[in-house]
Amino acid sequence: MKYTTLPDTDIKVSKICLGTMTFGQQNTEADGHAQMDYAVANGINFFDTAEMYSVPAREATYGSTEKIIGTWFKKSGKREEIVLASKIAGPNPNFGYMRDKVDFSPASLQYALDKSLQRLQTDYIDLYQLHWPERKTNFFGQRGFKVQEDAWEDNIQLILETLNGFIKEGKIKHIGLSNETPWGIMRFLEESKYNNLPKIKTVQNPYSLLNRQFEVGSAEICARENVGLFAYSPMAFGVLSGKFLTGENPNARIKLFPQFSRYNSAKCTEATKQYVEIAKKHNLSPAQMALAFVTQQAFVTSNIIGATTLEQLKENISSIDLILSDEIINEINAVHAVIPDPAT
Repeated sequence: MKYTTLPDTDIKVSKICLGTMTFGQQNTEADGHAQMDYAVANGINFFDTAEMYSVPAREATYGSTEKIIGTWFKKSGKREEIVLASKIAGPNPNFGYMRDKVDFSPASLQYALDKSLQRLQTDYIDLYQLHWPERKTNFFGQRGFKVQEDAWEDNIQLILETLNGFIKEGKIKHIGLSNETPWGIMRFLEESKYNNLPKIKTVQNPYSLLNRQFEVGSAEICARENVGLFAYSPMAFGVLSGKFLTGENPNARIKLFPQFSRYNSAKCTEATKQYVEIAKKHNLSPAQMALAFVTQQAFVTSNIIGATTLEQLKENISSIDLILSDEIINEINAVHAVIPDPAT
């Protein structure tokens, strides 16, 4: 395994992070425990979860992933070996079952954090993230910002003040964002800088061969402000493995849950075909090439992988040993130039 540090901290994190959102729906508790055992045995010390998991979000499975991680902590006794990240869900009209008001008010932040700590069977979370903005922006399926009616009032200073209180209590150590825009990242950085409040250490956004939009705007912010990217969906829901090009694996997420259609376009299919051809030309696994591309980007702190089987997990973790040559990167970029960011 390879390691780096969480920006502006002395916390060492593995360059590959274990994503857990399938635990509790596609994966049983036993499956989840087996994945965590294998990940730790192979050098991974960083887990990512969220209060809304497992995915797709449903009232019946709300919090199930955190519960499975919590029972693993209790059974294994390895809480202190793990850097743990979780998230509070932002506004969504379908999430009324989570709490009275799904927002980032002080009351909601307090309630969500305490419930996560209970489910995780721990006294603290190393990195607590805001899962998506309260603002009407950055929706999946939307390319670029569109002005629309928005009742949001700027509460970023209050959010940081509330999170600072949790840090002082020892309930969280550091904070981050997720599914955030360049403007949102800079607003949080601005508030922390001018009001002596905790700085966001990371942003967790999608990044893959089929979605490189983070490179426009956000990557420069990360580089200049020392904020790390936790890249999620690096395999584009498994599409970049090439398995769907031949109609394989009917039990995969995008087959079981057709609402996850962001990587199903004709352009995504064509780009995937070309990326798979590059991998085969160089005798590489398409999955490992896709993951290696993400991991070796300078602005990526950790690459969040997920799997529904141990076989997939083993292949994904072993991608850490692959370094793509300049020749391969140039071939990838040639495809990207013709079919840029086909996933919205």
